[in-house]
Amino acid sequence: MGISITQLVIILAIVVLLFGTKRLRNLGGDLGSAIKGFRSAVKDGEKDNKLTEGDGETLDGEVTAKKEQDKV
Repeated sequence: MGISITQLVIILAIVVLLFGTKRLRNLGGDLGSAIKGFRSAVKDGEKDNKLTEGDGETLDGEVTAKKEQDKV
């Protein structure tokens, strides 16, 4: 019912014939570096988020209190 090992080998051979080993190697390297960059961006975002939540400092553009003019 599932895919056997011989079918996977045949599919792999067809892919190698179509694209070539050099192109597949470049594609794998590009994909790996993209995943690595995404993971580091997520970690940096979590780190920045933790710093801004616990500081008690105001962020640029953050409204902390209404002005007297707004009440009128």
